[in-house]
Amino acid sequence: MEADVAALCYLIILLLSNLQFSRASYVVNSALDTDAQIQNSHRIDNLNILLYTFLLILTVLTIWVFKYKRARYLHETGLAVIYGLIMGCILRYSGGSTGLTSQRIADPDNASNTDDVGLSNQTYSQETEIVQKATFDPEIFFNILLPPIIFNAGYSLKKLHFFHNLGAIFTFAFIGTTISAIVVAGLIYGLLLLTANPLFSFVDCLLFGTLISATDPVTILAIFTDLRVDVNLYAMVFGESVLNDAVAIVMSRAIESYGSESGNFETLAFFSAALNFVFILTASLMIGVLMGCLTAILTKFTRLRDFPLLESVLFVLMSYSTFLMAEASNLTGIVSVLFCGICQAHYTFNNLSPDSRLATKSLFELLNFLSENFIFSYIGVSMFTFEHHRWEVDFIVFAFIGIFIGRAINIYILGAILNLKRSPKIPISFMHVLMFSGLRGAIAFALALRNASTEARRAIITTTSLIVIITVILIGGMTTQVMSWLGINVNVDDEETHHLNQFHPIRNNYKSTRPVQGSNLEDSESVSSSTIGAQQSPAQHLTNHSENEFEEAWLFRVWSTFDQRYMKPFLTNSRPTLLDTTPMCCAPLARLLTTTEQLTQDRDPLDDCMPLDDALLGSRNPSVYPPRQSSSNSVM
Repeated sequence: MEADVAALCYLIILLLSNLQFSRASYVVNSALDTDAQIQNSHRIDNLNILLYTFLLILTVLTIWVFKYKRARYLHETGLAVIYGLIMGCILRYSGGSTGLTSQRIADPDNASNTDDVGLSNQTYSQETEIVQKATFDPEIFFNILLPPIIFNAGYSLKKLHFFHNLGAIFTFAFIGTTISAIVVAGLIYGLLLLTANPLFSFVDCLLFGTLISATDPVTILAIFTDLRVDVNLYAMVFGESVLNDAVAIVMSRAIESYGSESGNFETLAFFSAALNFVFILTASLMIGVLMGCLTAILTKFTRLRDFPLLESVLFVLMSYSTFLMAEASNLTGIVSVLFCGICQAHYTFNNLSPDSRLATKSLFELLNFLSENFIFSYIGVSMFTFEHHRWEVDFIVFAFIGIFIGRAINIYILGAILNLKRSPKIPISFMHVLMFSGLRGAIAFALALRNASTEARRAIITTTSLIVIITVILIGGMTTQVMSWLGINVNVDDEETHHLNQFHPIRNNYKSTRPVQGSNLEDSESVSSSTIGAQQSPAQHLTNHSENEFEEAWLFRVWSTFDQRYMKPFLTNSRPTLLDTTPMCCAPLARLLTTTEQLTQDRDPLDDCMPLDDALLGSRNPSVYPPRQSSSNSVM
């Protein structure tokens, strides 16, 4: 009896030991299996990053060759797309897959699960995983890649010609984008009804019409810069593209929020969406302006300029926090960061040290270049690696027809209406270029990629990608030839750039009898008296020219007057001060808001019209600044 009990106890101990050993083996092998997957996933992530880095390196080297050979038939964005298409094709159709094999011992507690019984070999196809991971989370585009692109657009804005053409730019960007979205949506939806395609609702068509109305003429603008086209044409193309991106983003958000599941807008919901659009746009704009002004105040009333590194870091953090603040408030960060960039260029830039000016301008140009070319490379790669493409041929054809007609109505009809009151009128050749420059790019693609929850949205992603690729490669490559056919003037002197390039010699001619040390005025390009006038300062000439050429730009004049009297004296260290522009009763407050540096600084006659330009980045020679006579209301 005792022997039987001992045998039974021994058997129980043996079973428990085997069970414990099985559990331990499962835990160890599961841990090994998990570690192997983590290591493999980490390696594939690095391979994908290396892939896009290689594409960018290849794009940069090819751009250098094109610039060296003065070839303008293909821009860097087109190159990035082409290289992306090639790489995506290789990833998709290259044969052979290497595997990672691991062993798993089934958990005894789950023995009933036939999938885990015994030993099994599980192979992870690296090639499939690389293709899958080559498609990024859409939030990466909105939170990481788009903010520097949009901020740089505002920060590099040439303010003088932008504000001179403000009425036309606002008309094309706000009214024109709305008209284009409605025309594209209505035309596509009507044609789809004729073909009995039940996939797309009117809300889907309206969403597509909105996002595809966001233009991105980066290729054409780069060619404009190389050819030095008329600055007013550049300002209209650039300004319209920047602002209509903001309009498209807010409109698409409103449409997604208020579209019903049946795909129809109720009347109340439609007006609610319209009010929501106005609120989001206004609130986002105000956040951007306020953050830009706050940065200007910090840089004016502190001595951060003595520490350029800290000053530059604060500038970048304040600018990016604008985007995050708007997104956290359920607004549109892209709109906020755009207007923050405009305010930073108009106000904060004047307060920065020369080192910080150079650092911030160079940094955002670098980030803009990398982000934009990364996105276009990704567009090319994703044409083959995106797993949810849906090809609707009728929708694609109707989309091309719709965007052409919508763009034509936007430009030609609104341009004709503007010319009824505008002086000078917009030439028809300018309208042709505006029509031609309606390329689609990063914003349209990112908006489409953000939602792939339905088959219709997946078809929208596919169609948008195709439109972006065709417009960037074909239309971008034809720009130079089309401008030649239209007779667009090239090598036109940009007055704004011209005066900046002659910054030091002009100062010397008008304000000092001593040449700037280290400069040779005889060898430099001088400004003729027929251009400026022997008795006129550069600022007077620009002011007179602006008043004659843009006498109808009342919105610009009203804003400029308010800005020069109150905003710039308050937010920057430039002259005049608030002591010069405010009534005597406000002298105590004006003195409080005026810095010592502002009082001792000479006024720059070109400050009122200077864009953000490379000429501003050089340090100013004090020999061209004679001492300013103190005014009667100056505080000693």
